[in-house]
Amino acid sequence: MTKKFRPITAGQRHLVLNSTKELTRGIEKATRATPEPEKSLLVKKRATNGRNHHGHITCRHKGRGHKQAYRLVDFKRDKENVPAKVMSVEYDPNRSAFIALLNYTDGDKRYIIAPQGLKRGDSVSAGDEAPFETGCCMRLKSMPLGSVVHNIELVPGRGGKLVRSAGLSAQLMAKSGGYVTLRMPSGEIRMVNENCKATFGSISNAEWSLRSEGKAGRMRWRGVRPTVRGTAMNPVDHPHGGGEGKHKGHNPQTPWAQYTKGFRTRSKSKNNKWIVKDRRK
Repeated sequence: MTKKFRPITAGQRHLVLNSTKELTRGIEKATRATPEPEKSLLVKKRATNGRNHHGHITCRHKGRGHKQAYRLVDFKRDKENVPAKVMSVEYDPNRSAFIALLNYTDGDKRYIIAPQGLKRGDSVSAGDEAPFETGCCMRLKSMPLGSVVHNIELVPGRGGKLVRSAGLSAQLMAKSGGYVTLRMPSGEIRMVNENCKATFGSISNAEWSLRSEGKAGRMRWRGVRPTVRGTAMNPVDHPHGGGEGKHKGHNPQTPWAQYTKGFRTRSKSKNNKWIVKDRRK
């Protein structure tokens, strides 16, 4: 669910934000829309501003933005056969999805990616004996066919790598020969080792893609610096630059003349044998 603002100011004229109804309301302070994050699961996050260890800009249009702390999220879900209770569903500035704080019966606390429908007071667990319910985690070989899953491992024990963004989910289609077949959100159909773990449910905050910042200042708060069109530059600065009159960039290229439409950048050394169907076909 999204919230469209009445344009009292110019910056609110096109502002569309996500609703915070899924988030747990603050208990300590009634004025807070969301609870305070768990301090034991916070670490300092140093802003790189898109620069590598040499100080060279390797990712453009990054810089400044509001100070953030990184939340330690448990992607491995290796605490098996220990039930946990959902204490809160919180906002995470480092990802598009919401996160949920789990309080295990042995006193341990961990963050996980919050699936759609998970709320305060629910019980979740990990392991092959866990129930087939939203938020529970187990190996793919123990899941029933047709299950909707997220946070999928590529290598057993290394933690979830696939399907971790807001609103995404994959579907378990088949099992055979020690592998399972998954339909990914992109449309790609691929095989994954059956001992890899995944979590039931689709990821929360599905309306994240409908968000509209409304003004340039909001993007600066997020650490996104202005992007200048190549067609607005001179020929010395960009392959699209110069020319008489306006044009849309006849051959879409980067400033370093690498083609950006139809030109595949996937490394040829990567293995494609586990991809059953390409997402483009």
